[in-house]
Amino acid sequence: MKKFLAMILALAMVFALCACGNSAAPAESAAPAGESAAPAEESAAPAEESAASDIKVGFIFLHDENSTYDLNFINGAKEACAALGFSEDQFIFRTNIPEGQECYDAAAELADAGCSIVFADSFGHEDYMIQAAKEFPEVQFCHATGTKAHTEGLDNYHNAFASIYEGRFLAGIAAGLKLNEMIENGEFTAEEAKIGYVGAFTYAEVVSGYTSFFLGARSVCPTATMEVTFTGSWYDETAEKEGANKLIANGCKLISQHADSMGAPTACETAGVPNVSYNGSTVAACPNTFIVSSRINWAPYFEYIINCVLNGEQIDTDWTGTVETGSVVLTEINEQAAAAGTAEAIEEAKAALADGSLKVFNVSTFTVGGAALDSYMADVDTDPAYTGDTEVVVDGYFHESEFRSAPYFDVQIDGITLLDTAF
Repeated sequence: MKKFLAMILALAMVFALCACGNSAAPAESAAPAGESAAPAEESAAPAEESAASDIKVGFIFLHDENSTYDLNFINGAKEACAALGFSEDQFIFRTNIPEGQECYDAAAELADAGCSIVFADSFGHEDYMIQAAKEFPEVQFCHATGTKAHTEGLDNYHNAFASIYEGRFLAGIAAGLKLNEMIENGEFTAEEAKIGYVGAFTYAEVVSGYTSFFLGARSVCPTATMEVTFTGSWYDETAEKEGANKLIANGCKLISQHADSMGAPTACETAGVPNVSYNGSTVAACPNTFIVSSRINWAPYFEYIINCVLNGEQIDTDWTGTVETGSVVLTEINEQAAAAGTAEAIEEAKAALADGSLKVFNVSTFTVGGAALDSYMADVDTDPAYTGDTEVVVDGYFHESEFRSAPYFDVQIDGITLLDTAF
């Protein structure tokens, strides 16, 4: 907040989102909320100013607190509520809402219950949120990971994401340093420094995530390679555990993931293989192998949208949180498993990301089919045929999440092998 008074007001609204719902006890506390930095595009028309006591917010979650992905949203909402002191009847949680018509039904029920804002957290919820936004024009519908707000042209439908690829790059540095430590200890050779990655789907969000993680690892361990396997589900503990075990059997020395259960981390703990998790710390269950985890802190966005409704201001069509806004954070490093110097290396890279001297997708740091990537037309407008419509390689780097909030990096770079692409 730029002024103390503004900060108090913003705090009083952010946390108007949470405190209710049947969820688990909060995980570790998120980084302090920051201001949104994304510029407003064609966003919602200003509403009349509201009193904080008039605001009611509804949340739609794909799973519940047993999913690390959904728990991260749930904790963000709870944290906000606790800090703002809103009453329990001002926010409603709907958990285990599939990516189908059930999402529309839940959104409509929340709108009928008097919610001024309805938020959904999963990619497949988008079409149903748009359907509800068209039916309830007086309600603001906000959706994480979606791609269509900037082309739908609805005043009351908005997408949000964060530059989590920066957080994954930082976590990748921790992975690369761990590989270096194991090489120095004689556990394997530099040429055997292979990472395994358990992904859910072959969506751009997952590709962007594992690529940025790999680039972070390779920035400190240049011989690193990676194998990626996919489960075809955001949450399938059995498949994720099997995927991790397959990668370990293939000779992978460290495992990371973009999937939401404890399957991969617990497989690593059993096998004694270092693990970099996602969306929260797994140190309690995996004290010997968990190194660090990156995650999106959603409190700044919740603060932002509630602030907009309270003040009758526009909500950005596409909002992208960053490291600087406190939206991209890392958990505490588990010193028992991490290599020496990990915290210092991460802080140095974080400062470089913040001042712009480091770009995650610097095209001088990777090749595609043996050649430099000097131009790429990304499908920013989500054409059903995946037709590239926007040049995203400018000034020497791929501009991820700058032309819309959701990731569109879907390039397969050298050094990464996909074991299956059925999903």
